[in-house]
Amino acid sequence: MKRFSACCFTSRISKFHSHWKRNHSRSQIMAGIISGPSGSEGVNILLNHDFSSELNSWHLNNCTGYVISAESGNQGGISMESNVNYVVITDRKECWQGLEQDITNRISIGSTYTVSACVGVSGLSQRSSDVIATLKLEYHDSATRYLFIGRTSVNKDSWEKLEGTFSLSTMPHRVIFYLEGPAPGVDLLIRSVEINCSTPNNSTTSTGCVSAGDDNIIINPQFDDGLNNWSGRGCKIMLHDSMNDGKIVPKSGKFFASATERTQSWNGIQQEITGRVQRKLAYEVTALVRIFGNNVSTADVRATLWVQTPDLREQYIGIAKVQATDKDWVTMQGKFLLNGSPSKVVLYLEGPPPGTDILLNNLILKHAAKTPPSTPPDLKNIAFGVNIIENSNLADSTNGWFPLGNCTLSVKTGSPHIIPPMARDSLGSHEFLSGRYILVTNRTQTWMGPAQTITDKVKLFVTYQVSAWVRIGSGSSGPQNVNVALGVDNQWVNGGQTQVSDDMWHEIGGSFRIEKQPSKVMVYVQGPASGVDLMVAGLQIFPVDRHTRFRYLKIQTDKIRKRDVILKFSGLDSGSYANTSVKVIQTQNDFPIGTCISRMNIDNEDFVNFVVKHFNWAVFENELKWYWTEPQQGNFNYKDADNLLSLCQKHKIQTRGHCIFWEVDETVQQWIKSLNKNDLMTAVQNRLNGLLTRYKGKFSHYDVNNEMLHGSFYQDRLGKDIRANMFKTANQLDPSATLFVNDYHVEDGRDTRSSPDKYIHHILDLQEQGAPVGGIGIQGHIDSPIGPIVSSSLDKLGILGLPIWFTELDVSSVNEYVRADDLEVMLREAMAHPTVEGIMLWGFWELFMSRDNSHLVNAEGDINEAGKRFLSLKQEWLSHSRGHVDEQGQYNFRGFHGTYDVQVVTPSKKISKTFVLDKGDSPLVVSIDL
Repeated sequence: MKRFSACCFTSRISKFHSHWKRNHSRSQIMAGIISGPSGSEGVNILLNHDFSSELNSWHLNNCTGYVISAESGNQGGISMESNVNYVVITDRKECWQGLEQDITNRISIGSTYTVSACVGVSGLSQRSSDVIATLKLEYHDSATRYLFIGRTSVNKDSWEKLEGTFSLSTMPHRVIFYLEGPAPGVDLLIRSVEINCSTPNNSTTSTGCVSAGDDNIIINPQFDDGLNNWSGRGCKIMLHDSMNDGKIVPKSGKFFASATERTQSWNGIQQEITGRVQRKLAYEVTALVRIFGNNVSTADVRATLWVQTPDLREQYIGIAKVQATDKDWVTMQGKFLLNGSPSKVVLYLEGPPPGTDILLNNLILKHAAKTPPSTPPDLKNIAFGVNIIENSNLADSTNGWFPLGNCTLSVKTGSPHIIPPMARDSLGSHEFLSGRYILVTNRTQTWMGPAQTITDKVKLFVTYQVSAWVRIGSGSSGPQNVNVALGVDNQWVNGGQTQVSDDMWHEIGGSFRIEKQPSKVMVYVQGPASGVDLMVAGLQIFPVDRHTRFRYLKIQTDKIRKRDVILKFSGLDSGSYANTSVKVIQTQNDFPIGTCISRMNIDNEDFVNFVVKHFNWAVFENELKWYWTEPQQGNFNYKDADNLLSLCQKHKIQTRGHCIFWEVDETVQQWIKSLNKNDLMTAVQNRLNGLLTRYKGKFSHYDVNNEMLHGSFYQDRLGKDIRANMFKTANQLDPSATLFVNDYHVEDGRDTRSSPDKYIHHILDLQEQGAPVGGIGIQGHIDSPIGPIVSSSLDKLGILGLPIWFTELDVSSVNEYVRADDLEVMLREAMAHPTVEGIMLWGFWELFMSRDNSHLVNAEGDINEAGKRFLSLKQEWLSHSRGHVDEQGQYNFRGFHGTYDVQVVTPSKKISKTFVLDKGDSPLVVSIDL
């Protein structure tokens, strides 16, 4: 065997990755539509392996190609059989350029695959050239790898067989098979390719080899049988082999369908799948779609599931959404899970405005493959607390910095010498700042400011804290936002934000994390209006050692969440003390930790069991919101909320009422928007009377008017007094409920609209108008949380003396271990802060959460690393103790607030006692008569 030439190997490493993202088309890969598991050993898993459908399902890697249908005889000097297709790959400028196909969903761990390809070359000056088969293995949390499969030496004017085998011990995020190898300028010819599963993996309950066999739940997915099994949902459907004078043709197969004459956005094409899907199994939908007509060039296309339950209740489950265009086919993918046993299930496409056709080329519905478990990120050799910004103290003028845009940078003196407080809490003792700052002048755009490229300094899955002092010059017309931003390839990342309104230095703090290998990362400071000078001092970006913070938080938690207990025994002679054993078991921590639930969740007994076992509070995700309880005027739906409330009452789970009103415009139902001022005021009063009278005494909390810092629908139409009046009326109707304000991005430094200072001002304003605000809700939808930043926000809000709850907490990371760390940050910060009186997770079960990669339990019930961390913390916050009665006839311990069982064993008897340890400064004395 020949080895890789230096040219081929180095070119692949240095250039392949940079071209990949730019030239790779996901829709080309998915056009063939990947099928799911099949037990068929020896079935070729490659789609369109003989190029009978041109290049469908194949991708040309930065070169060009075409398919020739060969007649018998001689083609280009190569002898051919009759009626054989082969592909010519030309315009090759690098040896790694060739033909590839995504096979991710068609292979499994532990199976052995055999590759066999018939290949040739053309345009060869020397006698022979190598053709190579390779796998590209892409990972979420580690570098891309290349796996050599096989090589053959090909003489010009002949076909050769390339063979090889491979097996994977771990499952990458993506697996790309490709053929490459000949020198630049040499055409690569491929007649057929096969990848067969030769040894299925029988070590699990899965089918082992996954092929392109027909396990699709959808019948007639590519319309080969016309429109059979398909129908229109409120519209007509038609079959096409082309449209628009041949400008629209199928991407895959011979036909596509259109949903036309649509008069409502929910009109579309549908198929009933009743009896073909099972409850508590996750399914994946993949569809190739586009739009046409009505002068609409882009529109959202959605895949939705309509479910009818045996009691005729209807559910609509959103599965997937994609922005479709009238220019090309795009791939839409999503997952769903049915909790209950439906009597009818229909899958349909909807979304574009009326008059716009939905085009569907093919649709696959199959049991979703389980996502491989994450591996812990490699955080070795991370220099925690070390600034990655070059020349941060400006000792070397502006070296390392550059102006973003046509602004001017210069160095001045007179900035603060101390580290900003939030960074100081992370770094501890640290050297003073230099007092020098960057002055940015001649700013003609808001985004202009000082910048640095930090690509090589940022490590994947590491959480970075951002800190700086900022100030603005004169000439602004009002408060100005200043933002530390990152450009990560084509993505904008918020590193922290503050609002500056005076001639003072202001702290800016934030965080970020990068979870996919970027080609370029740039940090820059921006924000004030054009013409306003910007000043930046002491910009620091440094990795945060979260585990050091955890040790500190454990100590703080013990101080505020525990109390000393003295068990005092009577009726026992002193000689028996040493022989009397005591065992203390805490059965429940009284600190409220809850979750949001929905009506469709509770049809799944596994979901309910997890809730009952691990949570003592609950909040309804949507079922109490006005748009749910009264979607059309006078058409009430309280049944779903009643069902959820009944479940919670049965299991003694306390409930929060979320929410009476929602101030953000797009959440308000259309019939309310159409009301005049007087009718709207009546509707608001009716909503308050109806909801709070019906559920009086049943909800411990209410979020009265959700997200008032981010919306103003009711205030704009009914005046400023309406917000306070909502609180006053709610309090009159249900005095037992604590009334909360509730908003997001309060705790993370990312949004100047909801900074702690703005929130405090907002609450004080409500109180001045007589609103009985009883609690502060911080939603907690947070990315890459930093403990001191969260704690700083809690400290500020604490001056109001109101209980603080994290009301909608979720964290997100593609890596379960990082997600677990994020969750631990938030839970420990809450437990360690005296103002926090409860935590509500915004869900925990995959496919039933508002954010991707935030679940603790996978769709089919497996607890992931984040879920294990959550349960571990819950266990840590239970106090257990055992020992013997001391010579004073007592047993002392310190425990978390909550409910305890005590078991006492004397030489002659065994006694049990239950007691509750509530909050208090002095030790709780529990008398036990023996």
